[in-house]
Amino acid sequence: MSSRIAVNYRNGHIFFCFEQLYSDTILDSFSCNIAEYNDYLFYDALHSQNDHIALTWLLRERSTGMIVAYMSLIADAIRLSISEKETHNLKYPFKTIPAMKVAKLAVAQLAQEKYKGLGTYMVNKALTIARICNRQLFACRFLTVDADIEHDKGVLAFYEKNGFAPNVELYNKNRKTISMRKDIYC
Repeated sequence: MSSRIAVNYRNGHIFFCFEQLYSDTILDSFSCNIAEYNDYLFYDALHSQNDHIALTWLLRERSTGMIVAYMSLIADAIRLSISEKETHNLKYPFKTIPAMKVAKLAVAQLAQEKYKGLGTYMVNKALTIARICNRQLFACRFLTVDADIEHDKGVLAFYEKNGFAPNVELYNKNRKTISMRKDIYC
């Protein structure tokens, strides 16, 4: 058995192209192990995009054209506790701080078997988009996500490995997701 190909931000462009979802995009090559995420891409992503709710980005393997991952991004704002604001040296009276949210992130099952690091690669792509927004379009201090612990118990460890921290202000034991944030500039 051959080992998986390690993907990182320096070599990812060799293997993949990153593109926006369009109405004529063929999606039949994507399948992850969470039916809800497949359904979102096939039935809801374009509708959400057309309604200006979420913008979906695809990661396509250059050699085969297969969609190996996707993510949907939305505008967000998060509420931080006083101690969380102090941690980030945010001395503003605002109740919320601007953010960009990864609303959906999924990696195809076949791609997980072939490549290592695709989820992290997608998080880094989201960070790049957030930094571009900060330079050219609008301000956002954090990248946020609602980690889906209902479908993947290891998702918290994945996001923590990628520098995300749980949002204390939004913590609720009875949720199926855990609100997390990553300071774009740390």
